[in-house]
Amino acid sequence: MKRIIMLMLMSVCALLFYTSCSHKEEEKEEEVSYSVTSPLKTDTTITNQFVCQIHAIQHIELRALEKGYLQKIFVDEGQSVRKGQLMFQILPIQYQAELQKAEAEASFVGVEFKNTKALADSNIVSKNELALAKAKLDKANAEVSLAKVHLGFTEVRAPFDGIMDHFQVRLGSLVNEGDLLTTLSDNSKMWVYFNVPEAEYLNYKTHAQQENLNSVNLLMANQRIYDHSGVVQTIEADFNNETGNIAFRATFPNPNGLLRHGETGNIQMTLPLKNALIIPQKATFEVLEKKYVYVVDKDNKIRSREISIAAEMPHIFVVRSGLSKDDKILLEGLRQVRENEKIAYKFVQPASVISNLELYAE
Repeated sequence: MKRIIMLMLMSVCALLFYTSCSHKEEEKEEEVSYSVTSPLKTDTTITNQFVCQIHAIQHIELRALEKGYLQKIFVDEGQSVRKGQLMFQILPIQYQAELQKAEAEASFVGVEFKNTKALADSNIVSKNELALAKAKLDKANAEVSLAKVHLGFTEVRAPFDGIMDHFQVRLGSLVNEGDLLTTLSDNSKMWVYFNVPEAEYLNYKTHAQQENLNSVNLLMANQRIYDHSGVVQTIEADFNNETGNIAFRATFPNPNGLLRHGETGNIQMTLPLKNALIIPQKATFEVLEKKYVYVVDKDNKIRSREISIAAEMPHIFVVRSGLSKDDKILLEGLRQVRENEKIAYKFVQPASVISNLELYAE
C-alpha cells in the first residue's frame, strides 16, 4: 500500500515537473522573439557639414606711402569708416616745402615764357626759343603736380566703407614707406571658404543644375544657424592632392554686421538622394571600424554581413552597398544573439520603423 502511495506521489511530481518545464520552455520561446525589418527604399535628402573660414569680401592692409612722423590719427580701432574719410596724417612739412618750391619755380618759368612769347610775336626771337620756354613751363608745372601727389600721400584715406582693425603704429611714430598702419575690412558681404571631398563634389556637380543646390546655410560657432542663406559662387580649379579636397566659396549677406573677418563655422549643404536604402543606426554594430548588420536567412538563422555607409543622418544610415530592399535585418537584441543562431521573430514594416526614429525625409 505504501508502495502504491509512493508511486502515485512520484507520478504527480513528475507531472508537475513536466508541466513546469513546458511552461518555462514556452516562456523562453517568447523571450527570444526578436523584431526584424527591411531597408526602406525612398527619396530623401542628406545634409553634409564642412568646416569653413569666414572672410570679408574686401580685407586690405593700409600702409604708409611716404616716410615721416605720424602726426594725427582721426579714427579709432573697431570704428566704421566711410570711403574717402581721412584716417591718418603723416607730418607734411617737408612735402609742403617741396610744393612751395615747385610752385615758385613754375611761377618764375611762367614769367619767362610770357616774355619769350611777346618777343616771338614781335619776331625778335625764333619759334624754337618759344618752344623751349614752353617746355620749361610744362616741366615746372609737372613738378608742381608731383609735389602735390607727394603731399597727398601724407594723408591716408579709406578706399572703401569698412571697419578698422587695431593700430600697428601709435601717434608720433616714425613710419617708413610701406610700413603697415592697420587693416580695413568691408563686411557688407562675407566670403566663406570650405573644402569638399571628391565624392561630395561629384554628387554636388551631378545635382547642382537640376536641383538648384547653390544655396547653403552657415552653422555659427555658437551652434546657431545664421539668419541668411549663402550662395555657392566659386569652385577652385584643382583638387589638393594631399587631402583629396577642393575649395568652394559661398557668399553670404551681412546686413547687421554680425559676421566678422576670421570667424569659423560649418557650412551645411543639402543634397538629394534618389531611391536611397536607409536603415536604423541601432540595427548596426561595428567591428574594427567596419559596419555590420545581422541578416535573417530563409531558415530563420542570423548571419552577420558587412555594409558600406553612403551617408549618416540622425538615427539612420544610408546604405551604399551590402543590402537590398528585400533583406531582413535584426532590429533589436544584437548583443543577445550569436552567429548562425536560429531565432523567432516578428516583422516590422520599414516605414513604421523609420517614422518612429524622427526621420525627416521627402
